[in-house]
Amino acid sequence: MLTITTERLLIREYKENDFDELKMLLSDSETMRFWPQPFGDEQVHRWLERSIRSYQDSGYGRWAVFLKANRKFVGDCGFMKSKIIDRFENDLGYIIHHPYWHQGYGYEAAKACLEYGFGPLKFDCVCANMPHDHFASQKVAEKLGMKREAQFTNPRNRNLLTYVYRISRNEASGKEGN
Repeated sequence: MLTITTERLLIREYKENDFDELKMLLSDSETMRFWPQPFGDEQVHRWLERSIRSYQDSGYGRWAVFLKANRKFVGDCGFMKSKIIDRFENDLGYIIHHPYWHQGYGYEAAKACLEYGFGPLKFDCVCANMPHDHFASQKVAEKLGMKREAQFTNPRNRNLLTYVYRISRNEASGKEGN
């Protein structure tokens, strides 16, 4: 089972018994305010099953994020192969439970996942997409060295204007030390 560690976080593959913690995250209205709606039980089960299936099919997926100090579940981060605009992308996503916002956990988790994506997974390019008004997510993408390269009206998220950020392996290797 894959585990990525950072200074403050443990990032690991989901297990079937992570449902309750994942539900706490994905059903929270404040945490999910940039999504179409908070998730119900069926959507949480699908998220968990899709992540676990993706590990087997692709060798990666979305992962559970825990504080290293006390093993408290604080979020979700990782990759999914997603169709964005007109092509399939290595889509980096990060969701931190709102009580843990503004502490740098989203950036720390996303940075570790990005390094894993360009390292062992050998991705050439990674993107992230977020609603135009999700400023915290945009700041994380920019701090990672990603550049906003496109925008589209997202039919999967209330037809909101959505920004697409991207970084290539070459661009990321030039940012080492950040």
